[in-house]
Amino acid sequence: MTIVDRAVLVTGANRGIGQALVAEALRRGAKRVYAGTRQPLAHSDERVTPLTLDVTDAAQTQAAVERVESLDILINNAGLALYGDLSDRAALEQHLAVNLFGTYGVTQAFLPLLTRSQGAIVNLASLAAWAAVPVLPAYSISKAAVFSLSQSLRALLAGQGVRVHTVMPGPVDTDMIRGLDIPKFSPESVARAIFDGVEKEDEDIFPDAMSESMAESWRSGAVKALERQNAALVAAEPVTS
Repeated sequence: MTIVDRAVLVTGANRGIGQALVAEALRRGAKRVYAGTRQPLAHSDERVTPLTLDVTDAAQTQAAVERVESLDILINNAGLALYGDLSDRAALEQHLAVNLFGTYGVTQAFLPLLTRSQGAIVNLASLAAWAAVPVLPAYSISKAAVFSLSQSLRALLAGQGVRVHTVMPGPVDTDMIRGLDIPKFSPESVARAIFDGVEKEDEDIFPDAMSESMAESWRSGAVKALERQNAALVAAEPVTS
């Protein structure tokens, strides 16, 4: 799938990776970019349509759906990451509300449009889904759930012609980890790699040097093979014993 003349929706489009994704979609010739943010966001490019979209608000999500005429690519980028430990259940629930259920709710709302266009869903997970970051435990748990959600959606929507991509970034130079003294990758380079992966129809997108170092072993490994084996059960005859 090329981005030229496609309609793209990006959630969490006001900063970081989301802002870079909007810019990259425009650079690649998207005909319309819907920029979903909690607060209205003006943009100088007339191809950008701002959407007030808090992914945890079902009414806002439905209102956004009604403003979108057609959609080819949905990028679930909006997310939350707070430092802490696991003593605060409310913090975990907050992460799940945004990162997991926000992704789920937006996807379900826009699925009819994506089915009509035979489009694509792009879910931002994280390497923290595979190996938790102990100072971000609630974030890590929620991203593991997003990763599992993406696998299920991929299998369940394949018969409808909707592709599902999972992005597995390492540390990106955003507000979330700017204060950590670790190597970081620019949002712009990550955005470019995400669209490269969508255009190549990669199921799992590894958009930086840290994640890419794991790509080959992942794609040929036992876990990916198990994912495909489990996905085959969708088309299998149900057991009636």
